[in-house]
Amino acid sequence: MEVIRSIAELRAWRRQAGTVAFVPTMGNLHEGHLALVKEARRRAGKVVVSIFVNRLQFGQGEDFDAYPRTFDADCAKLCDAGVDVLFFPNEQELYPRIRQDFNVEPPHIQNELCGAFRPGHFRGVATVVTKLFNIVQPDLACFGKKDYQQLHVIKAMVDDLNQPVEIVPVDTGRAEDGLALSSRNGYLSPEERAEAPRLYRHLAAIRERLLAGEQDYASLETAARQDLEAHGWRVDYVEVRQADTLEIAHAGEKRLVVLAAARLGKTRLIDNVEVLR
Repeated sequence: MEVIRSIAELRAWRRQAGTVAFVPTMGNLHEGHLALVKEARRRAGKVVVSIFVNRLQFGQGEDFDAYPRTFDADCAKLCDAGVDVLFFPNEQELYPRIRQDFNVEPPHIQNELCGAFRPGHFRGVATVVTKLFNIVQPDLACFGKKDYQQLHVIKAMVDDLNQPVEIVPVDTGRAEDGLALSSRNGYLSPEERAEAPRLYRHLAAIRERLLAGEQDYASLETAARQDLEAHGWRVDYVEVRQADTLEIAHAGEKRLVVLAAARLGKTRLIDNVEVLR
């Protein structure tokens, strides 16, 4: 695997690379990331993975400085996974003027769900992903469904800006007890880790109720929030939304997604399940 740190060097490599699949990450890689790499490997002749902890998508008081940097371990995993190039720019390379003067503005959904609790987050995501697409010029890019709202924002951005990149959604990787794989799981204490699968259990239970014909979404959402809070969680939201647009869901719709975000101790966890009837 070749490690490239400069835009100029990556562009020189890209000119002779053929079909390229891209997996953008912030490092601290786990099996969920490697599932994205596996899908990328299956679909293209060359695979590029980026590691860049993007300051623009962290809000005030969030964990930018504390976010785990595990470069050596990440390199070993990517080598084993057959990645061709790791793009590893520093902030000066990607943001040479420090401040990004032009930002990519996502649609209004950026201010709902996670966006209501992390103002500006999706603007930061859309901006850095656009920059990375411009640099790597991939034919396709793989993103996990765990970050469902992020996936929606990126797909909408690609459509709106006519970017020549196919977005490939990849199913959420899970531990044996159902917990969605996430870099932030490492922040959980042993007791919190044992409690954490409760979030997925509620989402799975709501999915079963919806598939059985339940249409009172508000009561399902409220029951899940109340039980989580009774077990020490601080819930941002549990919501049933339209799967294709993330707009508010109405009774009788066939394509739904149940999304949740909640804090367990100091760790904010997100998860979702699709309900496609």
